[in-house]
Amino acid sequence: MIARHWRGWTEVPDADPYENLLKDKVLPNLRGIEGYRGGYILRNDGPREVEFVVVNLFDSLEAVKRFAGPDYRTPVFEPEARRLLCRIEPFAMHYEVRASTV
Repeated sequence: MIARHWRGWTEVPDADPYENLLKDKVLPNLRGIEGYRGGYILRNDGPREVEFVVVNLFDSLEAVKRFAGPDYRTPVFEPEARRLLCRIEPFAMHYEVRASTV
């Protein structure tokens, strides 16, 4: 299994709309991708910006490529997400899941 990890930041007023976009549109749409196994949205509220860490689980790197395309390290955004994010990590990281307690 592969865990895809990515971080982005919003200004404080845009945090709830961004989180709702992830929960209501982005993650549900991923369920239609063969090999997608679920994901997590992690949120850290700061005084000036809010950090989001998104971790999605896929069966394989091939499944990641079905989602992100051949340049799979490049983050994938909904157009609305680009408007809500004030700062982004330029690359998604991928990790082989070696153990899980869930």
